[in-house]
Amino acid sequence: MANPSVTDRAETTQPAVLFVCMGNICRSPLAEGVFRHALAEAGLAGLVTVDSAGTGDWHQGDAPDPRSIKTAGRHGIDISAQRARQVAQEDFDRFDMIFAMDRSNEATLLARAPATRRDRIFLFLDHTLGTRADVPDPYYGGADGFESVYQLLREGCQALASRLCGELRQPRG
Repeated sequence: MANPSVTDRAETTQPAVLFVCMGNICRSPLAEGVFRHALAEAGLAGLVTVDSAGTGDWHQGDAPDPRSIKTAGRHGIDISAQRARQVAQEDFDRFDMIFAMDRSNEATLLARAPATRRDRIFLFLDHTLGTRADVPDPYYGGADGFESVYQLLREGCQALASRLCGELRQPRG
């Protein structure tokens, strides 16, 4: 798949990034919060649309898992106001980059996406860190799993923010 570039978009259009896991209560809301934090640190707060969603609908309207909230909070990130939602068909048009947290969710997204939008779907760690691996689901484990997931997401989100920073700051001609 091609590597999307924010410089390919119209100058007035803000780049948009969506993080997706299964229920939108553990990994993807944590990724959303970590990425927003990385963007703020890079001086890009407000310049990129960021959201998260789940492939399933059973947690719609719920706050993130308390362990995700606590893990984020230990790192100065507040995700407590987020609410779970399911990926909607219009998300495939709205978001330039859709990051699946694992290969199962990637396959689900690819199956649901219109053929003309499948090039927007990426496995998060593959795209950000160059390793075709899943962000493990910490839901059935302890707090240490959430911390491990946070560290993976932080590294990947910083790489993504750095890449976007370079692209957004390039002179347009």
